[in-house]
Amino acid sequence: MTSGGEAAAPRAPRAWTVPLRKLAQANVAVVTLLSVVSALVLGAVLIIATTPAVLHAIGHIGSHPGRALGLTGAAVGDAYWAMFSGAIFSPSALGHVVSTGHGWVALFTPLSETLVSATPLVLAGLGVAIGFSTGVFNIGAQGQLIAGALAALYVGFEVQLPIGIHVPLVLLAGAAGGAAAGFVPGFLKARTGAHEVITTIMFNYVMLNLLDYLLSVSPFQQPGQSNAISRTMPATARLPHLFGSGLRANLGLLVALAAVAGAAWFTRRSTLGFSFRVIGLNPAAGKTAGIDARRVTVLVLVISGALAGLAGTASLAGTDFFLSSGYGGNIGFDAITVALLGRNRPVGVLFAGLLFGALDVGGRNMQAVTGIPLDLASVIQALIVMFVATPVLVREIFRLRGGGGGSSLQLATGGWGG
Repeated sequence: MTSGGEAAAPRAPRAWTVPLRKLAQANVAVVTLLSVVSALVLGAVLIIATTPAVLHAIGHIGSHPGRALGLTGAAVGDAYWAMFSGAIFSPSALGHVVSTGHGWVALFTPLSETLVSATPLVLAGLGVAIGFSTGVFNIGAQGQLIAGALAALYVGFEVQLPIGIHVPLVLLAGAAGGAAAGFVPGFLKARTGAHEVITTIMFNYVMLNLLDYLLSVSPFQQPGQSNAISRTMPATARLPHLFGSGLRANLGLLVALAAVAGAAWFTRRSTLGFSFRVIGLNPAAGKTAGIDARRVTVLVLVISGALAGLAGTASLAGTDFFLSSGYGGNIGFDAITVALLGRNRPVGVLFAGLLFGALDVGGRNMQAVTGIPLDLASVIQALIVMFVATPVLVREIFRLRGGGGGSSLQLATGGWGG
């Protein structure tokens, strides 16, 4: 209060708060990058430990040190080079293009496959991230993905429309199917208090078994088939390729990028997004401010489910074109790690999805070229998440100073607005 009894004007932010905020954000980025580096180093150790020739050479390092070091470097280098060339860029393909003027498709195939693999991870990861950042633990992205794919497939083969209308309708159906699968656990939590972790996990099994049943009956089962295989998505309902028929990157990639941009705007600019952030950071404060936490819970799981449904639709209408038992693999569960690695931020989820897509595609090429099991790529993914979830450990390893990394609890419940 001033001497005249009037309220004092609020102070402007101090000039040094902006650099400190930027430093904290930079620290988060550095810790994340070093987490990836640490995982790759441990992955190299695993490559050495599982390569008999290298172990034999190390056993005789005293008499032949040069051979031991050479074989060790070659094993690790060949493995990671195969992973890189299979996921990003192949120098041999570039040499062929330069010498012949042909083969552009082979040159860009690795990157195209990485984008295809990353697209559903980004969409489902966004859905999981918006739930985590609001304090709602959606573990049901796998079931929501299947629900979206089922709805999209049904609209695909039951409706006859031109491609310009059919494709958007299929995408809307996929989002609606995923949203419906998210609404059920959201409604149960809001009305009965049932914990969303339990209900979303169990709903995964509901959708998996429903998929198996529908694939064995009309109209979903492929006519003339006794196996659990669905009808094929018609050409008018398939997502168009972006870079020609030789590369599988398709419109689903643009849908994922639009979802990232929309999520960033939603959380920063919209009133509803602000409500989500408040509930995630402090539910008691949100209740005091008049925010209906039950309504927010339902909406969060509906939006999260819609994004997961789009993930299933992007895979179905973009590359797969039919459903089979266990459809989606582990995409819904991998989305949890993508959300954590991206620190529940839209742009972070985008880069995390690209990284995991590259590890998946590159891991398959590594297995084909070097014989190292694809499981190693999954181990590297798990190590990355472990290091990201324990930033204090990373700082101790690399002797970093300062905070900004966030605890594992903060990773699961904060950061969506950044």
